[in-house]
Amino acid sequence: MSFDATAVGDGRRTAGRTITEADLVNFAGVSGDFNHLHTDAERMQASEYGERIAHGALVFSIATGLLWQERAGGGDGSSSDVVAFYGVDRLRFRGPTFVGDTVHVETEVVDMEERPDHPEAAGVVREEAEVVDQDGTVVLSCELLALVR
Repeated sequence: MSFDATAVGDGRRTAGRTITEADLVNFAGVSGDFNHLHTDAERMQASEYGERIAHGALVFSIATGLLWQERAGGGDGSSSDVVAFYGVDRLRFRGPTFVGDTVHVETEVVDMEERPDHPEAAGVVREEAEVVDQDGTVVLSCELLALVR
């Protein structure tokens, strides 16, 4: 994903990843978010969801990981031209994600801004991103910005 080899309209799709029980438990521990929506199976049985839902921030984190793996060819990142994650705009949690759901990310480049003032990068690439579950339901959407060589 070099700046010069990228164009508005370019798109990509990551591999999938299944949300696990361990993901919920570990994310609750790391984040300190033990909200019953994520941790109380019995209470959530009586909810509109019928079961626990994954943390929105967990789903977002998994999305950024899937994108990094895709950009880096699944390796150590040596093939990536991304200098840094530059920001996120318009983040929306559009639907629940459950243990056992498999998600992937679909992106489209919507804007590119040259950055001649930045010594490490050629510019900022803005992508619309959607996290999609196994049923084709968009569960998260946002705009991601990356500082790119």
